Parts: sequence; structure tokens; C-alpha cells
Amino acid sequence: MPTAQASAIGTRHRVKIADVAFGGDGVARLDDGRVAFVPLVGLGEEVTIEIVAARKNFLHAKLVSIEVPSPDRVQPPCVVYGRCGGCAYQHLSYPAQLALKERQLAATLRRVGHLTAEDAPVRPIVASPREFEYRNRITVHLANGAAGFHAAGSNKLVEIARCEIAEPAVNEALAALAANRRRKREDGHRTLRADRTRRFFHQANDFAAAELMRVVSELVGAGGASLVDAYCGAGWFIKELRGRFAQCLGLEWDRYAVEEARKDALDHERYLEGDVALLLPEALANVSKTDTTLILDPPAEGLAAAVSDEISHAQPQRVIYVSCHPATLARDLARLKRGGYKIEHVTPVDMFPQTAEIEAVAFLTAR
Repeated sequence: MPTAQASAIGTRHRVKIADVAFGGDGVARLDDGRVAFVPLVGLGEEVTIEIVAARKNFLHAKLVSIEVPSPDRVQPPCVVYGRCGGCAYQHLSYPAQLALKERQLAATLRRVGHLTAEDAPVRPIVASPREFEYRNRITVHLANGAAGFHAAGSNKLVEIARCEIAEPAVNEALAALAANRRRKREDGHRTLRADRTRRFFHQANDFAAAELMRVVSELVGAGGASLVDAYCGAGWFIKELRGRFAQCLGLEWDRYAVEEARKDALDHERYLEGDVALLLPEALANVSKTDTTLILDPPAEGLAAAVSDEISHAQPQRVIYVSCHPATLARDLARLKRGGYKIEHVTPVDMFPQTAEIEAVAFLTAR
């Protein structure tokens, strides 16, 4: 006998969207109180949905029709929007997207990190200067002579002729790939770049990256004795801020990025290659704890527990944490708070308009 959850599959319901969760799905309750997640909707909309999957505590649905649209709803410019899994918010105006992301960040800090608005004040979100045509690279998948992105929630290929959020130079590379029938027939994936010389990690939105740098630069202020940049990549932050510090040290596992960082390093600027968890203890032991700024820019999985523990032990005075994943940021901020840090504020930065991704910069000081 099917469970009550499973028996809901295929049924249709008219619901009101009470929230839009991180990831882009709207949250609605059926008449019997069950929660359903549905994509491509806006806050407050009344829609008809069809249940397509059941989990233990919630349901997944697809949008069937919009009964009462949100005033924030707009016409998506992308011809494959809704099928391609890359974008989540092209159906909403850009101000509405920004408001959602700011709200989602605060909610994630509360839910995952148990951090109240007093524990971790969220500042107004910083918008990207470009809403479209901002990505300096995309990775397309190649299969059976087609190039495109995976569909939402599956590995099915959605063929594309143009990506609306990619820079013109990237779309030119996509067109060249499509014209090269031999190369397009090679299954696999290919990264198309506006600048082919940058093979190490760098921000995918140069326009919003300038805003991110501005936020970090303002937090650094006049600088001080030491800057330690963990997960430093090719030294992007250090290159901008090195004139404000007596010594700068970058830590990075990617040897190609370290080689790039060392090319124009000044006398007071060093880069070490290796695991941050192994390098950080000695790095922090050799700097003034009362006049050191530590920048953290980890991958989406956030900080290893050993890294959080070392920061709490060494207590550098100022910590600037640049995050690309709100949930791991919330977890790590909670750990650092328990380790003796005050979270002064968290500033979301919209690095990826039209998508569900959220970048944020947290500023902490040792108590």
C-alpha cells in the first residue's frame, strides 16, 4: 500500500507561495499542511502545482499554471529557461532577486548556525553591476553532437546556442564550438573562457568581483602589521591590499595559482603551497595576533574543523570570511563565535544574478 506521501504524486493543488528557499524553490503548504517545494515561482504568488516526487517530510512539485502572479514577475529572456538547470530567477525582477537572497542568507544563518540578527547582523546586499552577460567562463557538456547544460535535477542535456548570463566573448566561443562539428562530436565537457590565459581559479563575474573587492578593502581599512590570506588562489586580495601591510602571506593548495601569485610578489609578500589546515598554525604563530588580518576564502565546503579550531586558538584580531555557500558559512561562523569571536556583520554580494547562488563577506573581531 502506498504511503500518504507517495499517494500525493500526480495530484494537483492550488497553493500560495509563502517563501522562496535558498536554492530557488518556492515553499507552499497544501490544505492538509504538507510542505511542497516548487521551482519558477515568486513570493506571494497563487499557483497550481502538480506533485512529482515525495520525500519523508516534504513533496516536490512542478508549476502547472500561475493564477495570481507576483508584481515582480518578468518575462525571462532565455529561450531554454525552465529546462536548463543553470538559472533559477530569470522570471523575477532583479530587485526582487536581491531581496530574496538577502532574506535567504539571514534565514540560513538562523537555521544552520542558530545565529540571530543580533549575533550576525546582515547588511544590505551588494548588487552586481551587470544582471546579464557577466560570466567570464562557462562549462558546457558535449554529447551526441550537442553542446549545452544539464537540465534541472538530471543529467539530460539541454542544447544551447547562447547563454544569457555569459559575456559576449564566451558566447562567441560557444558559437565557434558549434561551428566546429568535429570538436562538438567529442563527448565530455569543455570550459569556454573570455580570457584563455587565466587557468587558475578566479571569480566568474569580474564586475561583481570589483564590488566584492571594494567591500573587503573597506573592512581592511588602513591595514596593519600582517595580512594572512588563506585559500589565496593567485593572490587576488593580497595584490590589491599589500601596500597597507608590513608583511603578507598567502596559503594555497593549487601550485599553478601559487606560481602565478609569485610572479610579481614584492619583498614583503610570500606564498606557501599546501593544505591550509597544515600551513595555518605556523603562519599565525609568526604574526602579531593583535595586529593581523586573516582573510578566508574557502571553497563551498567551508572550513575544516581543524582550521576553525586553529583560528580560535591563535585569535588573530580581524577575520574577513568570504563565502560562496551560506550553509557552510553559518556553520563556520557559529564555530568561530564559540571560539571567542564577535561577528560584526555579514554582507551578501550578488556574484551570480539570475541564479540561486549567494556570496557573502563576514567580518569578525577577536573578543
